[in-house]
Amino acid sequence: MQTPTKKVQSSTRDADSSALSPGIWLSLATVPMLLGIVGIKAASDLLSAIGQGSEEVFRGDRLPVLHFPDSEKHSQVEILE
Repeated sequence: MQTPTKKVQSSTRDADSSALSPGIWLSLATVPMLLGIVGIKAASDLLSAIGQGSEEVFRGDRLPVLHFPDSEKHSQVEILE
């Protein structure tokens, strides 16, 4: 008679441990998920900053000013020749 009692107790332990398993798995999976979300946010912010920096490099404000000859001076040179 003791054998069925042990089986009942062991099945009760299995049920208790399986009831705790989803909670444990959820708590173990939460931290990596949050770190992944924060990491993706940081990576997107970094890529946006790099994109804005590259736009600044190619803006016209930082390029040298090219002096073109005036059309009047150019036409006078042609007349003199």
